[in-house]
Amino acid sequence: MTSIIRSTQGGCWGSDRLRLRLYGSVFDPAVMPLIDRVESLQGVIRKVKRIEAMGQTGRSNYVDVTKFPKAGTSKLSTDEMPEAPTAPSTYNEKILANYVPVYVMLPLGVISNDNVFEDQPKMEKQLKELRAAGVDGVMVDVWWGIVESKGPKQYDWSAYRSLFALVQECGLKLQAIMSFHRCGGNVGDEVTIPLPRWVLDIGETDPDIFYTNRKGNRNKEYLTIGVDNQPLFDGRTAVQLYSDYMKSFREHMSDFIEAGLIIDIEVGLGPAGELRYPSYTGTQGWVFPGIGEFQCYDKYLEAEFKEAATGAGHPEWGLPDNTGEYNDTPGSTEFFGLNGTYMTEKGKFFLTWYSNKLINHGDEILDEANRAFLGCKVKLAAKVAGIHWWYKSPSHAAELTSGYYNLKDRDGYRPIARMLSRHYAIFNFTCLEMRDSEQRADAKCGPQELVQQVLSGGWREEVEVAGENALSRYDSNGYNQMLLNARPSGISRGGLPKQIMYGVTYLRLSDELLKDKNFKIFKTFVKKMHADQDYCADLGMYNHQIGPLERSKPKLVMEDLLEATKPMEPFPWGEETDMKVDDFDGVLANLIRKLFSLFK
Repeated sequence: MTSIIRSTQGGCWGSDRLRLRLYGSVFDPAVMPLIDRVESLQGVIRKVKRIEAMGQTGRSNYVDVTKFPKAGTSKLSTDEMPEAPTAPSTYNEKILANYVPVYVMLPLGVISNDNVFEDQPKMEKQLKELRAAGVDGVMVDVWWGIVESKGPKQYDWSAYRSLFALVQECGLKLQAIMSFHRCGGNVGDEVTIPLPRWVLDIGETDPDIFYTNRKGNRNKEYLTIGVDNQPLFDGRTAVQLYSDYMKSFREHMSDFIEAGLIIDIEVGLGPAGELRYPSYTGTQGWVFPGIGEFQCYDKYLEAEFKEAATGAGHPEWGLPDNTGEYNDTPGSTEFFGLNGTYMTEKGKFFLTWYSNKLINHGDEILDEANRAFLGCKVKLAAKVAGIHWWYKSPSHAAELTSGYYNLKDRDGYRPIARMLSRHYAIFNFTCLEMRDSEQRADAKCGPQELVQQVLSGGWREEVEVAGENALSRYDSNGYNQMLLNARPSGISRGGLPKQIMYGVTYLRLSDELLKDKNFKIFKTFVKKMHADQDYCADLGMYNHQIGPLERSKPKLVMEDLLEATKPMEPFPWGEETDMKVDDFDGVLANLIRKLFSLFK
């Protein structure tokens, strides 16, 4: 058997197929009809060849990568890491246009609260595993509460510089999140990283710097947008705090930016880094699928609403008081129920004000980000939350409390996309992995329809659209839904698809992800996102070349945003992806184990 196998090495696909059929005696009979599925088996052939080579040499490969403290051209070579995907001499250029890069979110606490890069050897090992799997890069939170913890403008970037150097030496790209929120209290938050202590101290004497619900409960996850332009922080406004932080980041990370390591700057614009209000938070008792609560009852936002209502000729209007509590259903409230307040003139005025305040907040901070990174070869990005519960109810209550004024006759997301287009920013959306059938029926969830609406709106506004999963998934169903959303109309054999996501970030790097079975499926997912092409280091080869960041376009007027609320039909979506991650991988794992037994 061994001599026959060796004699077929180096052959074309026909001989590779023969190679697999020659193994028929050790294959599960159910596998044999799948051998003609070229797209599924090309990876197996490569595995079989590696097994054969190991059988001849009796050894496996070991990698030792030396870390360097400064940014520069990576010294990591394919000779040092033979298992890593390498750029072949040629690609199928038309198919390569379908390539969607894959990034992996690093653990929330990769840099400790004490501003220390702990357990570097483990992180190095994990980064090398990601690189070997064909992953394009990683995303990391750069926590305000860590870097500026010692006092105003006392920035310490040293731990993040060490992390960035390691990412670079492992041959990965980097998406950096300017994380101006607290970590802790949201789904998946495994560590607690508060806002800077000196900011919290200001909140002790002026608690209205924090978002506040109708009962007066304060949320210390993110500063209320009511203080965006209030000089309460040693003479600086909240917007100036964020701006100074980003300018310092550019100054201290300029070598990494110039080296092409950092390609995206995602600007945190609210809780969990998302452009939204903290309407649903576990620290105040919310549980899924509660409708949440409006968060505009601090004295600053309350005064702004009073001024706006008076200017509109209704000084008698106050903030709503009939919206229910965190865990109510829409129908149990006067505001969101049948023919509820949200449909009245007063309700529409409030919701327009509430949602526009959020968009203006994002617009102002992104304008500062544009100034901070002007001329750098990076893309700006902002994340919007996937509030999928109650999406199929008339009032869309959970979206409204979060700040997304989205109804059947009003698009709440296209105005956000239009605002982002002013700054050449990427629209990053969540819940890509979710399907309606997996959700609670009584919560009237619609993640699939929501994703279709939001992504379509982004593409219509001609912004780059990226996304991520909301919850960790390791199964083929979750991966296939993400693949479908990344290329809704499938692979285009003639070049760039009409609709394609700019990138996908997987949440999150963990020991669970790297477990044998989970990681094998994940590697297949990466390959399929790459349209079955090998890892491509040259961003320009798949239309992702990044030029110097241009100055933001002129500020939009209210009429521009209101025009974008007009509902439009989403683009067509396939029933399933044409680049499927099947359970076939589990069969292959069993098959490979049998092959290994031949060489014992």
